Amino acid sequence: MTPTDPLCSLRRRALLALATAGLATRLQAASADAETRLRAGGCMLLLRHAQTVPGIGDPPEFQLGRCETQRNLSDAGRAQAQRIGHWLGTRQLVPRAVRSSAWCRCTDTAQLALGTHEVWPALNSTFGDRLDQPDASATLRAALQRLPMRQFEVWVTHQVNITALTREVPAMGEGLVVDGQARVIARTLFV
Repeated sequence: MTPTDPLCSLRRRALLALATAGLATRLQAASADAETRLRAGGCMLLLRHAQTVPGIGDPPEFQLGRCETQRNLSDAGRAQAQRIGHWLGTRQLVPRAVRSSAWCRCTDTAQLALGTHEVWPALNSTFGDRLDQPDASATLRAALQRLPMRQFEVWVTHQVNITALTREVPAMGEGLVVDGQARVIARTLFV
């Protein structure tokens, strides 16, 4: 059988369909698990900002107070942030607080998804040591231990901060549900 053989092509399409269906099922199960955990409370939704324009870090002329000097959300990222808000809204999951890094890609994600945010310097990016910041992970861990039962918060931040806290590497726009010990208890891509 050759790769151009119609039977081979049919088998490839069938395998792709099965793989896609399996992935969709796993994503929906993860989404349901995240919903259950958030509804129970006593946890936090640690959210990596939505999709950005291509690049790593920020341009050399970066200034924290000026969005035009930063790597910002792409059109796809703005749509992704709105989907995150829709996912939370349709499930009637309302956080007690929404905290964000001061970077525009984070504040924009929070605003588009939830319509509100409070800038919290502990969530600011530590990538490339751009800001002189004491141990942000210790500050975040202390705050996690004070999360009340039956409530949750949303923290919008950067991959480097999430990895330092949880040892996980989330995709842009991915949410990790984290307990008071900084353990990841669920993940979601908001599908």
